[in-house]
Amino acid sequence: MTKRVLEVDSVQKQYNGKIIISDVYLKCETNEVVGILGRNGSGKSTLLKIIFGIEAADFKFVRVDGIVKANTSALINQISYLPQDNFIPNSLSIKKAITLSIAKDKIAHFSADDMIQSMLSKKIKHLSGGELRYLEIKLILYNDSKFVLLDEPYNGLSPIMIDKINNLIIEKASVKGIVITDHNYENVIKVSTKLALMKEGKMFHLKNKEELVERGYLRAGMI
Repeated sequence: MTKRVLEVDSVQKQYNGKIIISDVYLKCETNEVVGILGRNGSGKSTLLKIIFGIEAADFKFVRVDGIVKANTSALINQISYLPQDNFIPNSLSIKKAITLSIAKDKIAHFSADDMIQSMLSKKIKHLSGGELRYLEIKLILYNDSKFVLLDEPYNGLSPIMIDKINNLIIEKASVKGIVITDHNYENVIKVSTKLALMKEGKMFHLKNKEELVERGYLRAGMI
């Protein structure tokens, strides 16, 4: 399989004169899971929105396979994004949501697991929070894009559900490049092949997880 490469370079963003993101560089290749950690307000979610194109930046370069993508429409089939908030309309049935998101020849494979099977006769509004998040994450991971941005995928989920999602992320990372940010640092570390830390708007690319302690994000003994 030909390796695909997503690069985001020189990202800068200010709000009301305050620097939110300062000259950030990020690279993600297929077969990689890049975990971005950082405290509230460090710029993690803003960075993902800028990469996807739903948040304006003061300056940025986004390249896929070395080619600059100057606008959001040029990325629409290249990158998928999981927002923190639920995005599937409550009125849709599960079957309709799947049909709208997954290629016809992949629907049977997508629907084969027990969790999805238990939902198929329901509407979105009848799902629990965990069921809905699982469906959303799986829809994002199983579409045709080569890169996926996951913003707080573990929020509010039980340990069993988190294990299911980790398995999905690891499975799809064999053919996609995945960027994940979440305050659940233990699971981000578990699924990631590379780690980065956002701190005061800057991104630090880490050689190992111990640097999370050295740079003040975690206390000694937390990893």
